[in-house]
Amino acid sequence: MTAQPSDPPSGPPPDRSSQQPQPGPRERLLAEVVGHVARHGLGDLSLRSLATAVGTSHRMLIYHFGSKEGLLAEVVATVEAGQRAVLADLAASDDPPAVAMRRFWLGLTDPAVREHVRLFFEIVALALQGRPGTERLRETLVEPWLEVVAAHGVRLGLDPDVARAQARLGTAVTRGLLLDLLATGDRAGVDAAMDAFLDAFLPAD
Repeated sequence: MTAQPSDPPSGPPPDRSSQQPQPGPRERLLAEVVGHVARHGLGDLSLRSLATAVGTSHRMLIYHFGSKEGLLAEVVATVEAGQRAVLADLAASDDPPAVAMRRFWLGLTDPAVREHVRLFFEIVALALQGRPGTERLRETLVEPWLEVVAAHGVRLGLDPDVARAQARLGTAVTRGLLLDLLATGDRAGVDAAMDAFLDAFLPAD
């Protein structure tokens, strides 16, 4: 007897997206806090008020992040990781290096992310004082940025040591000008300074 083909399975096809790794409770909670800080700023918000704002409890924030400083350090590290991803994408684009860096600078100085920039410097100050919960930020403050920028320099033909030194210089200049912007509000002045730096160190085409 010839085997008959089986009937096709009934119902909708299986949801393949459910097979992808899903963020855990800690990652989902951190994403909520990052979004809240981006929309509303931090100000003098207490950990309890922050917990209420993102729909959780003070106890759960302490469980996952240890302290308010630990949570904010994770917020800064998350935002910085996103910025590095943007920079890596720009560096991999067909834009000339100076054009890519100016686009990155425009993103960093967008008023919409000003609260994140201010928070960065606040938490860095705590990390430099050795405040518990901020250790991870110290680990990611410099080296990951040097890796991204120096790798791009090597692709452009620079010696690896030179590329790394220039990456450190570029990171320092960028952060110094961001601090200048926060302190003075002189957007035209810091933009002019960044233009001068890029004109001196990066080819226009």
